[in-house]
Amino acid sequence: MKDYFTIKWADGIVEMLDQRLLPQQEVYRSYNHYIEVAQAIRDMVIRGAPAIGAAAGFGMALAAYYSEAATPDTLMRELHIAAEIINAARPTAVNVSWAVQRVIRDIESHSDRGIESLKNLVIKTAIDIAAEDVIVNKKIGRNGAEVVPEQANIIHHCNTGALATVDYGTALGVIRYAHESGKHIHVFVDETRPRLQGARLTAWELDRLGIPHTVIVDGASGYVMRTHHIDLCLVGCDRIAANGDVANKIGTYNLALAAHAHGVPFYSVGPTSTLDLNTQTGDDIPIEERSAEEVTHVGTQQVTPDGVKVANPAFDITPAKYITAIITEKGIASPPYRENLVRLLGS
Repeated sequence: MKDYFTIKWADGIVEMLDQRLLPQQEVYRSYNHYIEVAQAIRDMVIRGAPAIGAAAGFGMALAAYYSEAATPDTLMRELHIAAEIINAARPTAVNVSWAVQRVIRDIESHSDRGIESLKNLVIKTAIDIAAEDVIVNKKIGRNGAEVVPEQANIIHHCNTGALATVDYGTALGVIRYAHESGKHIHVFVDETRPRLQGARLTAWELDRLGIPHTVIVDGASGYVMRTHHIDLCLVGCDRIAANGDVANKIGTYNLALAAHAHGVPFYSVGPTSTLDLNTQTGDDIPIEERSAEEVTHVGTQQVTPDGVKVANPAFDITPAKYITAIITEKGIASPPYRENLVRLLGS
């Protein structure tokens, strides 16, 4: 049973479950400034493309709620400053900029309103973004469950459940919907180095949902595909380029290659807000480089020699040719993606 929440707005306060402390501790943090929200996104107090999109919207709401601007023009300038800071928090996931730009567009289209009306509009837009995410995720779950057999072994990478969204989940939402529909599911959970979102977060969620699962190290996926009957792989997405290339948590590309080698269908799952048709290919997607300490340490324990050189890209790009289909709330897109993603958005 789900007895937690990822993020919510409460009268000028944004509350988030601190995902860095799971599964050992369930601690909620409260924020009343957009800079704090940007830092929480950067530090991965909250993570997952839809969840940080909602956080970005709520960060903009805080900027409006506490603004002392006397005129709409001054408020707009303040919101543009907030937008720039929030956008910089995590550059790869398009949901952050999508949410921020939605807020900006809404107030620009109502610039004739009074200052209090504009503030309330920003807050309403942010609340709408969060509420819509839950509806979208349940539609994704229903659509994606169509590709899941009645008896299914699934490999899942990173965390894409309720923790990665406002509620329900994307790729893990597909698994959840299939399970709730009576299908017999077993999930092989990639641990997802270096921050172990699979081992810490996905296993935590699956345990609460009562879905059978086994945690494996990232490098074991090929072996598991060879020695077990794996029906499909399900992963999330932080940005999808116009040609169908997908940016997702580091290790996704490796999993896609293993799936291709073993003839296992590989699905990327996410809301249409992650589609970035202005970005032509995955080569054009910026990849966030994170702290070396995430690799050199496990928790507080250093596991490498002092002074070792570290590369720590947070995401990789999976070429479209390795993706069987992209599952969204509007339906399932198959190749050729340049045509079918546009068609999907227009549906």
